[in-house]
Amino acid sequence: MKKAIIVSRKEFTADMISATLKNMGYSNISTFVSGSEARRYILNMPADIIIINSPVNDESGAELAVYAAEKTAAFVIFLCSRDIAENLADKLSSFNILVLSKPVSSATISDGIKLLDADTAHFSDIRELDEVMQRICDIRLINRAKSMLMKYLNFTEPQAHRRLEKMAMNNRCTRRNAAKKIISELT
Repeated sequence: MKKAIIVSRKEFTADMISATLKNMGYSNISTFVSGSEARRYILNMPADIIIINSPVNDESGAELAVYAAEKTAAFVIFLCSRDIAENLADKLSSFNILVLSKPVSSATISDGIKLLDADTAHFSDIRELDEVMQRICDIRLINRAKSMLMKYLNFTEPQAHRRLEKMAMNNRCTRRNAAKKIISELT
């Protein structure tokens, strides 16, 4: 169940954003008119996306956007007037906050959410690739340690494998760390 938080003092804008989110599969949507009200909720109820329509009742909203980006794993979209959007975009982009200039349509918000979703999927793929590359490096290191045991101590491959496994188990470490230790001892 996708959760969203909308912070907007204008009911019409909040309703438009809410309808857009519902069309995109968000079923649990909470709406607030003030930053202080939203801050309390943000910490207690994690959301997938937080959309702030500035200004909110008790602040400009930019501080709330930064707060939400730092304290949660949610996507943050900040809506502001065109005259300050460019300046704020530079400052807020370092917090991974998407800044959209008003007036916005439901299509613009939908496109912004899709952009954030695509960006997350891209980074997820990169993270998976990094994990695979790390496993390949681990396998190479383990095989190097086994071959050194076979070369310098005349172990057979099964004996080298057992030595590495036993060393990892006895030292309560990973096979990677056990392989590093074997390599350092034999070089």
